[in-house]
Amino acid sequence: MPPLLTRRHLLAGAALGAVARPAISRAADRPALSHGLQSGDVSGESAVVWARADRPARAVIEWATTESFSEIRGGVFVDALPESDLTVKAALPGLPPDQEIFYRVHLQNLAEPALRGTPLVGRFRSAPALPRDVSFCWSGDTVGQGWGIDADRGGMTIYAAILGNRPDFFLHSGDTIYADGPLQAEVKLPDGSLWRNLVTEEKAKSAETLQEFRGNYRYNLLDHNLRAMNAAVPILAQWDDHEVTNNWWPGEPLTRPEHRRKGYAEANSLVLAARATRAFHEYMPMRFEPAEPGRVYRKIAYGPLLDVFLLDMRSYRGPNGANDETEAGARTQFLGPAQVAWLKRELTQSRATWKAIAADMPLGLVVPYDAETKSGSEAVAQGNGPPLGRELEIADLLRFIRDRDVRNTVWFTADVHYTAAHYYDPDKARFQDFSPFWEFVSGPLHAGTFGPNALDDTFGPQLRFVKAPDGRQNLSPAEGCQFFGHVAIEGATRRMTVTLKDAADTALWHTVLDPV
Repeated sequence: MPPLLTRRHLLAGAALGAVARPAISRAADRPALSHGLQSGDVSGESAVVWARADRPARAVIEWATTESFSEIRGGVFVDALPESDLTVKAALPGLPPDQEIFYRVHLQNLAEPALRGTPLVGRFRSAPALPRDVSFCWSGDTVGQGWGIDADRGGMTIYAAILGNRPDFFLHSGDTIYADGPLQAEVKLPDGSLWRNLVTEEKAKSAETLQEFRGNYRYNLLDHNLRAMNAAVPILAQWDDHEVTNNWWPGEPLTRPEHRRKGYAEANSLVLAARATRAFHEYMPMRFEPAEPGRVYRKIAYGPLLDVFLLDMRSYRGPNGANDETEAGARTQFLGPAQVAWLKRELTQSRATWKAIAADMPLGLVVPYDAETKSGSEAVAQGNGPPLGRELEIADLLRFIRDRDVRNTVWFTADVHYTAAHYYDPDKARFQDFSPFWEFVSGPLHAGTFGPNALDDTFGPQLRFVKAPDGRQNLSPAEGCQFFGHVAIEGATRRMTVTLKDAADTALWHTVLDPV
């Protein structure tokens, strides 16, 4: 490991006088951090930090418990190389619990290590070992439906609103990018004004190559609001469909009319998914599973009050067909057997008061697979009635949660581009073998606003709140119908307060849940 940069090193360099001055003058040779910093998957003992260099370089990462870095508690180096698109990720183990952690990243020129770039500093708080107040925000869907970064309108301002809440972490519920959503330079709005997108080469077409998928992540990180949030708020990331292409399923032939309009040269979605998976893991500050390198589902333990179970409703599903099978099988899989077994095991072993199940799609909303023909099922629900198709897997899971007396499960999701609160009531359901639970929907973060979707009565969802477009669809972010949710758990009472908010940080609706 290279020597850590300390005040002693800086003073020694100054004492060298003329020897140090030639290096100082060579600013163009100094590598720079190009897209800010990120942290993620924070627990009580570890976290993952992320950065990207503007050229091949060595990233030196240090952490401390004070912003002055007067005592550096640990450090690591990672080489930023073209093979990873110059991104670096590193785990910081051995963190003290419930502690403000400051991390600093600087780059070294590989050919001349004495040439160092300007460091950047990020921060996060590690999870507590004892009960304390905990909060997080969640939402999904960034840069979709043609709405990119309009600098004249302040960029993606909803991320500034999230940062203003100072949550312990932000849960991104999928559609972290719109790889299949190219941008135009200008879009005329209903009031006659223009939405002016920043457009890059990779955002001018639907992504197919690895470089184009990477470019979609780089595009989002051009926004100053997102970079500011990333530097101060850790992210728990999951994915949905637009990280690859709209409504894809593993093995889907790219033959639908929308695929032809997007001009895909490849014949199957798995080719795109392989490249998209690599880009997603390169750019998201999440843990790496050596046994399954592309794995997205995982549990994040955030102290005695909260465990977060991040699901992957995309990678293990069967085809997006009619979804009307009466018996479980390969075509009815949504989470898949391995993930369901993992979730059951982890839920029963959890000792946290609240079990937050982060699902990239809602359980009880009907989402058509083919938007043009309104046919097939993209999500779980397929229409009113007893469980069929993918609902069989969810029915089995909900029955298991009840039978094993797993308490205080709450579902958080996005995907449908509006905000809502659903209370699942077995007394009003066609399938009744489960305990009641809440599902909260939020989004989009910075994309077109749609909805509302039809509710399916299979699991008895009762609509307690909704805010969605009134007639018009694909509302631009300029109209303010962008949404996120805020969750606050009180350390003393263990109560959970869920608040649905808009981009202006206005509280639209809230409820208080008591643990049982």
